[in-house]
Amino acid sequence: MAEQLFYFLIYPGLLFAAVVGAFLSWYDRKITAWVQFRKGPPLFQPFYDFFKLLLVKETILPKHGSKGVFLAAPIFAVFGASIAGVFILLPLLGIESGFKGDIIVIFYLLTIPSLTYIIGALATGNPLAAVGGSREMKLILSYELTFILVLAGIIQKAGMSISLNEIISLQVLNGVFGGSLSGIILFIVFIFCIQAKLALVPFDAPEAETEIAGGIMIEYSGTPYAMIKLAKYIMFFILPAFLIGLLWGGLNFEGINILWSILKILFVVLLLTLIRNTNPRVKIKQAVRYFLVWMNLLAIIAIVLSYFGL
Repeated sequence: MAEQLFYFLIYPGLLFAAVVGAFLSWYDRKITAWVQFRKGPPLFQPFYDFFKLLLVKETILPKHGSKGVFLAAPIFAVFGASIAGVFILLPLLGIESGFKGDIIVIFYLLTIPSLTYIIGALATGNPLAAVGGSREMKLILSYELTFILVLAGIIQKAGMSISLNEIISLQVLNGVFGGSLSGIILFIVFIFCIQAKLALVPFDAPEAETEIAGGIMIEYSGTPYAMIKLAKYIMFFILPAFLIGLLWGGLNFEGINILWSILKILFVVLLLTLIRNTNPRVKIKQAVRYFLVWMNLLAIIAIVLSYFGL
């Protein structure tokens, strides 16, 4: 029991994933600043932001709505992100556990934060939050289908295995899946799925600060908003790590491989940041069409190519 709690709360769960995710958030903001010819924030700015919200800022509750649901939603977001992080990172870090890294379970766990944001937004009684929640629901319905098609393509490449441990082992023995034509296509589609899951531009319509003043986050402040930031930090780390585990052979923290593993994470985050800074926000109907038509089409092409060994 103590070992499981350590995995969940300390390493590689809540604390480890949150700290790494915070540093990656700083890296994302620093790259953004350089693109815009600014200096950017100091290294520990994400930690300052989190603790300021947690310890200093007042928590303001919505006058109309369900206060209990409103406060509980961020806690469940952190829980979902943390448990998904444990199941993703244990195989990537070479830690043996009773759970074999079933990627279907991970797929469902990764949806928890987005669903809790919707529930929290609808519990506020704020019409702008309801608009943001509606947009988030439409976005989920579009990119989750694409995401499951990407996982189906990877499962096919892995000989129908759904174990993350086995998928990583196969790539160590036979070469990474991302090196094939179908793997490259799956990588591209996966990147855009991550972009949508993290609600980054061009898929930030649920928050859209210039349109609906933050949307699903409009009523959050203080400690609840700190919990949301914590969940976002964790997701900002575990989603690129999941991609690397499925398509790039995972992470290796032995010798010189430590540097290579760090570079892989930084490269994926760099791609996300560059996409965010070189594209305008799309309308929600454009985002839905983009995933349901073009991304699904690419994912299906990758599955067909994988079937023929390409």
